[in-house]
Amino acid sequence: MEFDETFKILLVGDSGVGKSSILLRFTDDVFEAMQPTIGVDFKVKAMKVDNRRVKMTIWDTAGQERFRTLTSAYYRGAHGVILVYDVSKRETFEALKDVWLKEVSMYSTRSAAVKMVVGNKVDIEDRQVSREEGLAFARQQSTLFVESSAKTASGVQQTFEELLRKILETPQLCTSDSAAGNIQPSASGQGSSYAESCSC
Repeated sequence: MEFDETFKILLVGDSGVGKSSILLRFTDDVFEAMQPTIGVDFKVKAMKVDNRRVKMTIWDTAGQERFRTLTSAYYRGAHGVILVYDVSKRETFEALKDVWLKEVSMYSTRSAAVKMVVGNKVDIEDRQVSREEGLAFARQQSTLFVESSAKTASGVQQTFEELLRKILETPQLCTSDSAAGNIQPSASGQGSSYAESCSC
């Protein structure tokens, strides 16, 4: 099967925030307790957007510091970066600003790459980061924003749909002449917010 567009997507964030679970839920629609990723893993997912066939190669990177030098090369050529934190662990939220956004800025080779902040594990009642705080941070960083739960599947499909839509709307990231794509919202109804357009 030929594709009109092929995009490279990265999942980054501290170890244990649920990056692998989000990826598995999106690609296979299952939830499993995951062991920490060693180095880098990836999955491929195809989607049809209007009349355009899009293939995503989604890279799941290890969050542990000892793998940082190993994973830095995988930022190169990424069209989109999903920055994940655990809403029940504030330190993972703080790490987005202190560590992960700095890494994206340092290693990303596409200035127009679309960034999205995702607050995961909203199924846990004991939150340490409110939706409002997450959204305010995303606005400050000019990224997209979604809250999700890989366990219940809430917001997971939305995460990739919103990211893909924004990539398709960014001419510098598309190979075809037409850069506009239209993805219908999923039936889950989980709200997602455009914090602001990405700074290109």
